[in-house]
Formats: sequence, structure tokens, C-alpha cells
Amino acid sequence: MARHDVRNSPERTKMIGLLCFVASILSPHGTLGQRVKVEPEVSSYPGQTVLLRCAFSDPTGVQLTMVTWIYEPKEGERMNIAVLHPSFDPNYPISPLRDRVSFVAKDLDVSNPSIQITNLTMSDAGKYICEYATYPSGNEQGITQLVMLAKPLNSASAATVVAGSQLAVVATCESVDGRPPAKISWVTTANGNATTESKPGADNTVTVISKYRMIPKSSDNGKDISCVVEHRTQVKSDSIKLKLAIQYPPEVTIVGYDNNWYMGRTNVVLTCQAKANPVPLSVNWKTMSGEMPDTVVIKDKELKVLKVDETVNTTFVCEVKNRIGISKDQVTAIVRATRLPAKGPTTGTIIGAIIGVIILVAIIGTGIAMYRKHKNNVLGGDGPPKYKPPPPKKTSKASRQPNLSHAAEDTTLQTQNQFTQNAEPVTDLDNYQDNDEYDEEAHDGVHYFAGAPSGWDDPANNEVPPPYRTDSDPHSYYQGPAVSRGDSFVSPAMFV
Repeated sequence: MARHDVRNSPERTKMIGLLCFVASILSPHGTLGQRVKVEPEVSSYPGQTVLLRCAFSDPTGVQLTMVTWIYEPKEGERMNIAVLHPSFDPNYPISPLRDRVSFVAKDLDVSNPSIQITNLTMSDAGKYICEYATYPSGNEQGITQLVMLAKPLNSASAATVVAGSQLAVVATCESVDGRPPAKISWVTTANGNATTESKPGADNTVTVISKYRMIPKSSDNGKDISCVVEHRTQVKSDSIKLKLAIQYPPEVTIVGYDNNWYMGRTNVVLTCQAKANPVPLSVNWKTMSGEMPDTVVIKDKELKVLKVDETVNTTFVCEVKNRIGISKDQVTAIVRATRLPAKGPTTGTIIGAIIGVIILVAIIGTGIAMYRKHKNNVLGGDGPPKYKPPPPKKTSKASRQPNLSHAAEDTTLQTQNQFTQNAEPVTDLDNYQDNDEYDEEAHDGVHYFAGAPSGWDDPANNEVPPPYRTDSDPHSYYQGPAVSRGDSFVSPAMFV
């Protein structure tokens, strides 16, 4: 780390020297520019008095010789309007401000030469420069921008136009004699565009005019439209609300005919509905045949048929008139002999009802199934049984060993079993097939096996079972080979 610092020390020294050189060049200018203290911008209104402040912040080591206020209008040449010298009285050269400008301090001092201008006009806007003549630095100055404000007079109006196919000015908004110029925008649902222009106003002010143009339609009549004016002198935007005024001829519609005028029907009514701007002047009912039936009564926009008969089997015409034009609508009435049947529910309604019922049933079924499942889970629980079944009961060793003392008795039983065909032998095969702990050696090699099926359980070949044997059968006393059942799975032979 020490070696790194030693190696870089010459580069750091050069950098510090360069920064000091730049600071030595820029510091006088920065210091001089900051010593004349003024307000960058001041705003005021016509007829008021404005104060323009100026001061020399740090006169140490500097001799203040003289102060001069200079006015620079937006258009025109610069001019001196006030001069202050420590050894002389203040002087106000000839200018448009001569009688309205003055130094503020009672004890005049060049370190604080603020001035005021009375009875301001819009043309007084521009730059005001407070310039010091110093020794030995020379002239130093500060600039204040005077902004003259004029609150505009805002207004808007809607023009009455006739519906058509050509662009027309439907609304106009004006911001008169404002300073600076106002900004105008429109808010409406109508389909149109605005154009804005500015022109000079009184006393160096500006008047802004905006016009909203569109192709007027009857559907746009009465729509809202707002002119929004934004200006610096206003705390918030000025919104002027209007309604579009579109004139159009009547739009006529006859309602009330249900296509079910049958002989003898009474008190059916047709109504003539009309929209128009301006309002309709008259409503006139007539028929295409030229004569109005005797059973018809007309009152303003309603035509009432007291009783339907053949005379009302005609075309009724309603004609409406206003100052823009005349419009009409017509209905042809058809008189039927009998009344049309009442309309039942439509196919769509029936299908919708069926689908709704199916959905309802499905929801109810799902709810019931979920309820039952929840109930079963609460009562029995899910998954395999939580208890272990007891192992099968084993036959004792002594019971499985043959008793030699009863050999003759076993032989007699074996002979009887050969002729017993209505039941299969009973064995302990099932008990030992599922017992994993069964040990042949532990049981002295004694095995028990089930006999062959009797044939009664599966008469697949439709064979007639053999008859029972009697004692007279010569083969009934035949004894099979003396083979222990523990040594073979074949049962003793049976002769038929």
C-alpha cells in the first residue's frame, strides 16, 4: 500500500495543480456574478406598483462608484431609467418611465439602490438591469425580468345549426385581453375538432379564440360540451359548460299495432311519436284511402279505434311538421276474422329452462354426494382398517396324529365315505394355505389334502350322475390299496 501511494503521488500533485488553476480562472467570474443581488423574476398587474430590489452583497476591497438602472423592452432599444452617484442627487433620464420610477431608500446608498415603478402598464414588461460601476473590477450587474400579467375575460357560446353533411361551427370559446396568452381545450363526446387563433388585445394583451367544428347530426342535439381555459392568473382552470343545439326535421314512428286486429276487438290505440328540434308544430292523421273510418277517434298524437271492423282495414299515416321540415310514418292494419292464439313460451325459453333445471339438479346431487362423503369420513374414516384380524386357529398336533388303535374303525369309515356323494369331505386346507408359520417338520410329516371335486358342483356336460351303489354290488367290498392319505394327494379309487 505504501509503494502504491508513492508511485501515484506525482499524478495526484498534477491533478491538484490543474484544479487549482481552473478555480483561479473561474472564481473571479463566479464571485463577481453573485455580488449583485437581484430577483430573477417579478410579476405584477396593470395599474399596480412593483418593487425591483438590488444590492451589492460584499463591497470589501471594492470601491462602488455609481449605480445605473437600465430598461430593455422586448422590442426596442435599451434605455437608462435611473442613476445614483454617492456625490450627486439621483437622476432619472428621459424615458417612458421617468415620472413613475424612483429610488426607494430615504437615505440613498449605492450598496442598496432598489427602485419602484408605479401605475404599471402592459408595455412595461421586459428586462430591468441593475449595473454597478466599481473600481478596480469594473461594471457588475444583475438582471430582473418583469412579467406583466393580465387576467383574461373568458366566455363561451353554442351556435344553433341545422343537421346536415357539411362542417359547421357548433361552439365558440374566447379568452380576451390576457397576458400571457391563455390555453383553451374542449371536453365533449361529440365527434369534432377545434381550431384556435390568437390576436393582439388592448394594452399589449392577447385574445385567444377557439372554435369547435363538426358535422351536425340529430343524435348530437343536447350533448354536453365544455370549454376549458387555463391561465397563469387563475388558481384553477375555468370550465364553461354548454349544450349542443342541432336543429333537425321530425323523426316520426307509429307504435301500438300488434298485428292482431280481429273483428269485434275494441279500444285499440296507435300513437304517433316524434322527435324534433324545434318542437313539432302540428300532428296530422290520415289514411291512404282518403277517408277516416267512423269508429276512429283522434286526439293529438293518438288514434283510437273504438271497434275493429272492415272499415279499419287500411293504412294509417301520421304526418308531423316543424320549422325545419315535414316527416311521416305509416302502418297498414290487417283485420282478421278471429283472434290469433296467444303466444306460448318460445323454444329458446324452454331450452333455457331445461338447462337451468339440469344444472340445478347437478348442483344438488353434487352437494348431497359431498355431504355423504364427509359424513362417512367422520364416522368411519378413510384408508385401510385400523385393526389386525386374528390369525386362523391352528389344529393341535395331537388331533392331527392318526390313532393306530382305531384302525379298523377308520377302515369302515373310509368305506362308507366312498359311497357318500352328496357332500365333499371337510378338511383344514384353507387354514393351512394362508398360515405362513406352518412348519411341516413340526407336524411330523402329516399332511392333509382336499379330495377331488364331486362333479355335482359343475355339471357342465349335462351328464346324469351315477346311481347309488347297494350292498349287492360285487365291487362294493373292494378295498383300495392301503396308502396313507398323508403320502399322496390321490383319493382311493371308486368303482362304478
